[in-house]
Amino acid sequence: MEVEEMEDEGPPHIEELQLDCLESPAPVENVFVDKKAVDKLTEGLLSHYLPDLQNSKRALQELTQNQVILLDTLDQEVTKFRDCNALLDLNSLFTEAKVYHNKLVNIRKEMIMLHEKTTKLKKRALKLQQQKQNEALEKEQQREKELERERRLVAKPAKRS
Repeated sequence: MEVEEMEDEGPPHIEELQLDCLESPAPVENVFVDKKAVDKLTEGLLSHYLPDLQNSKRALQELTQNQVILLDTLDQEVTKFRDCNALLDLNSLFTEAKVYHNKLVNIRKEMIMLHEKTTKLKKRALKLQQQKQNEALEKEQQREKELERERRLVAKPAKRS
């Protein structure tokens, strides 16, 4: 729609409106409208819809602001959950470390016990070895004594005098 002012024709403050129809090649109509009427209609239209539009704008701004606040709060909550998960992971690591520490303590106790047992076994083996050596020595001495006794008991040829 185009508006052209016509100063030559008609009363003052009258505009000529040309309506163009794109759909059909109809002839163009010329409409004369008073400028004051257009201004008053515009003011009326604005006064009718502007408060609602301003209220809607305020409501949308408030909703947008609330949405930003909610997004920030949600982000903080997500961060808290991540921290909690990290703490849970940390707790599981500490629990696992405690389990492995207990295993190491048990292994150390077993090693100490095995060391004591091997020390006792070595002492016993040494004692048995000494006992066998003493028995072997006693047998050897006993055999030597028997050999000496047999040698003494063997008849000696008499000396001729």
